[in-house]
Amino acid sequence: MSALRRERAARLAAARLYVCTGARTERGDLEEFLHAVCAGGADVVQLRDKSLEVDAELEALDVLARVAAEHGTLFAVNDRADVAALVGADVFHGGQHDLSPAQARALLGPDVLIGRSTHSAAQARAALEDPEVDYFCTGPLWETPTKPGRAATGLGLVEETAALTAGRAGTVPWFAIGGIDADRLPAVLAAGARRAVVVRAVTEAADPEAAARRLRELLSA
Repeated sequence: MSALRRERAARLAAARLYVCTGARTERGDLEEFLHAVCAGGADVVQLRDKSLEVDAELEALDVLARVAAEHGTLFAVNDRADVAALVGADVFHGGQHDLSPAQARALLGPDVLIGRSTHSAAQARAALEDPEVDYFCTGPLWETPTKPGRAATGLGLVEETAALTAGRAGTVPWFAIGGIDADRLPAVLAAGARRAVVVRAVTEAADPEAAARRLRELLSA
């Protein structure tokens, strides 16, 4: 394992708060927003904006890469392994119908961390057992407009995933995802999660830095 991969893996193991954001083109404040959430304690930030053409996505990712490096935050690319390779992403995240982890690894090489979305206990188990998966997300716990048509799994999936990982030495880090905010987070933690992905709880907050800080504090308690 290279020094770069070890360093990224160590940061992932310590990560608790994962923020997904669009490019905020309608507000024009992407760089300001990224500085705010990173300062607030986001450990991983992913750009997820399917409305972007590739050239605009690359521009936004250049901003994310620069801000993340300044704050010591991991930065992630969603869906597009080719784009992840071009921008030197720390993390590539794929869904169940995207490239398989093995296919992504073949394109990205050994140093990029690979994440996987899971929506059932069987998919979570498969992610745990896949040698190319560095972390996975489980959910969506509540229905969310960022995943239209995706049925909510409820907190039961968190409980099942926590049971799957309990007592496993060197287990793969996993994050709960889907409709999580500061009000819902205590129930997510009580169900067994220790890490969370958030979107609207931060992207729609009047004060993104304060919102991220509050979530990070709850996750660190």
